[in-house]
Amino acid sequence: MRGMSDTPETLHLGQNSPLPASPDEAKLDYVPNPRRGSLYCVRFTAPEFTSLCPVTGQPDFAHIVIDYAPDETIVESKSLKLYLASFRNHAGFHEDVTVGIGHRLRGEMQPKWLRIGGYWFPRGGIPIDVFWQTGPVPDGLWVPDQGVAPYRGRG
Repeated sequence: MRGMSDTPETLHLGQNSPLPASPDEAKLDYVPNPRRGSLYCVRFTAPEFTSLCPVTGQPDFAHIVIDYAPDETIVESKSLKLYLASFRNHAGFHEDVTVGIGHRLRGEMQPKWLRIGGYWFPRGGIPIDVFWQTGPVPDGLWVPDQGVAPYRGRG
């Protein structure tokens, strides 16, 4: 088991970290993959994600599910939580927000594979679900269903 002295220095872990003002200002931390060489799936779920409608400024709500197969690094969860929370004051269309999160994680972390599902609650009476992934699922990787029901109150 790794001790705290073996933990790489991070910006957020164990620190008092204020909420970033915007996604662009948010700094994501990455640490070495502790199971490098193993093919496995990591899932982050943000069931209370919010951003702003770029037209009306009204809040939009989503259930975000991020699955990835790490390569050299993993994303540190506190930094990811702060990054996702920084969208609260960010105006963006559902498609831009969802795919943009996936692009940033792929670009910075360089996982073997990544997918994101953005299950948005209705805007104008229509739920909008947005899905993006880096490519085919690697052979041998078990990826469970994202487990978010089609819209019927999302519950």
